[in-house]
Amino acid sequence: MKVTTTPYASDALAEATVDVVVIGGGAAGLNGALILARSRRSVVVIDSGSPRNAPAEAVHGLLALDGTPPSEILRRGREQVRQYGGRVVFGEVVAAEPAAPSADGDLRFTVTLADGRSITARRVLVATGLTDVLPQVPGLAEHWGHSVVHCPYCHGWEVRDEPIGVLATGPASIGHAFLFRQLSEDLTYFTHGTDLDEDSRARFAARGIRVIDTPVTEVVNDEDGALAGVRLADGQVVARRVLAVAAPMQIRAQGLEGLGLPLQDLPNKGRAFASGVAGITEVPGVWVAGNVTDLVAQVGASAAAGALAGADINRMLAITDTDAALHGAGPSPTADF
Repeated sequence: MKVTTTPYASDALAEATVDVVVIGGGAAGLNGALILARSRRSVVVIDSGSPRNAPAEAVHGLLALDGTPPSEILRRGREQVRQYGGRVVFGEVVAAEPAAPSADGDLRFTVTLADGRSITARRVLVATGLTDVLPQVPGLAEHWGHSVVHCPYCHGWEVRDEPIGVLATGPASIGHAFLFRQLSEDLTYFTHGTDLDEDSRARFAARGIRVIDTPVTEVVNDEDGALAGVRLADGQVVARRVLAVAAPMQIRAQGLEGLGLPLQDLPNKGRAFASGVAGITEVPGVWVAGNVTDLVAQVGASAAAGALAGADINRMLAITDTDAALHGAGPSPTADF
């Protein structure tokens, strides 16, 4: 599910070649940009303004920032990147691909935006994140991030002791149920057409988790519009105040095909861009960070991954600049912010 935030003041897109273009303005992208900007690298963040956690009221489980609205964390992040000379540009990337190298053989990439503008960079950090693919149950999406939740660590405390329903999407939902059982004794598991083996049913029974095999047809609201339960295919309404959904996750890879980034299958999770230490990829000059390579990373982990990637990019650029100086070419000219 994609939610777009209110547009903010956008910086101008640099005309000259920059050291790094960061595609994605979430926690991973901004933290990577922060590290690079503080290292006096010219860096431009391209942000489409549609963070995964936009519907949520607050970010939780993040030390010192627990309870902070996602929009506020991003606002502070953009401000801090700019404080060190980085730029944040509001736009959507439609193409990213290698370009002809510089005269001294240094790598080049061209990133094109939906409005036709483009920018050239020496290196690229991909931090586009992912989207949650919700089950097609009428009424479900409108409560996403509030009464319909995904992560027990992000939202669990806020829904503790409520009547919770787990709407199954596949095998991952079984483990999901045990995590939410830690938060409430009133838990109902809706198989919703998925398989539930006898061993899992026995384990559910031992923890007092009710199992309903009749498919869910819609989410039911109360007179105030709050989630009140679900309607089953037989017409029965099961009262619930919260629904937990282990929604399948899909990385945001649109427009990045030209980079040729390899994918990897993650058991019971989905597909993500393959990466090594600090987000380095098999494609020279391209790094990845955050949910686009680690589907289950929370905000703190994504930010940390962005920082590691930013530091590694700076390290590799420093080596490249030194090699160029050794051979008398001097460092590649880049935009001066």
